[in-house]
Amino acid sequence: MAGRGMLLLALLVLGCVGFAAATPIGDGIRQVIDHEGGLGDGTVGQWAHALCGAEKKFEGFMREFGKVYHTVEEYEHRFGVFKDNLLKALKHQALDPTASHGVTQFSDLTEEEFANQYLGLKVPQALKSEPSAPNLPTGDLPANFDWREKGAVSAVKNQGACGSCWAFSTTGAVEGAHFLATGKLLSLSEQQLVDCDHQCDPEERDACDSGCNGGLMTNAYKYVEEAGGLELESDYPYTGRDGKCGFNTNKVAAKVSNFTNIPIDEDQVAAYLVKSGPLAIGINAEFMQTYIGGVSCPLLCNKRNLDHGVLLVGYGERGFAPARLSYKPYWIIKNSWGPMWGEKGYYKICRGHGECGLNTMVSAVAAGVDA
Repeated sequence: MAGRGMLLLALLVLGCVGFAAATPIGDGIRQVIDHEGGLGDGTVGQWAHALCGAEKKFEGFMREFGKVYHTVEEYEHRFGVFKDNLLKALKHQALDPTASHGVTQFSDLTEEEFANQYLGLKVPQALKSEPSAPNLPTGDLPANFDWREKGAVSAVKNQGACGSCWAFSTTGAVEGAHFLATGKLLSLSEQQLVDCDHQCDPEERDACDSGCNGGLMTNAYKYVEEAGGLELESDYPYTGRDGKCGFNTNKVAAKVSNFTNIPIDEDQVAAYLVKSGPLAIGINAEFMQTYIGGVSCPLLCNKRNLDHGVLLVGYGERGFAPARLSYKPYWIIKNSWGPMWGEKGYYKICRGHGECGLNTMVSAVAAGVDA
């Protein structure tokens, strides 16, 4: 055992020397493993590559994302978490070789901190399929479709350290529905939902919308319908924290007339996306903390552990996967972590396999338009 330990130590040292010699100062810090260097299968050399020069990567991370730690103890704690997340990114790269994983703005957060601050989807214990939309014809669906190109999607927003993803997913869907009904794209207020929406699931009274402590998109639709609508973001701006409700009915900019759950068949999801506009969905965000770009096709991702609300805006037939030198059909998802995350705020994930449960909580909303 001692001999094996010494051998591993020597390999790590050699890996560090090789890494230091091959990596110039100021080189990019984002990606843990280059696709040219392999698929990130957990070899000693790749672990060494990930950890060697970790403090230089950490300092680069601090500069890129404006991180400041006020004590030596805090710096050392966050550096330790950062190293753990480098290894998590390497693990994710091994399990999701068609995407790129590495350093993101969340690389100094523990798993619990990340979940509490940047997720926030409240999922009923029993996912309901009723009321469910009827099946649509799917034979004439376009090969590629993107609501961004048609003007139905507002700019990427940032929920900050507040578990309000559900509110951003909701406003994105209502913005798209309002655009389909009127031809006008508005940016609607997430803060109104955070402050004013306390709607509960009718069958599970513990599944209530609770501001920065989480919520559910279908609950939020009910609130908007009953409250009379949503204000503009400019009239009720986002603060990223729970506040006192300041909703003004005289400033309603968009209304909801009804909503429905979409069948889990992904062809049906595509059909409703094309017909009804961007769709609010729940997803397991396990691989999103370290995601940088590419088409994410995790080999293992729990389809029932939905913890993040996002917006489905389109799909593509052929997304290039460099590690496999092949093309994969994919979904296009708008996230709410700002434009510095992922592909300018967007996430591409494999289409057709129910990846990370993305097809199990999908809803469409219709705008209410005054006569």
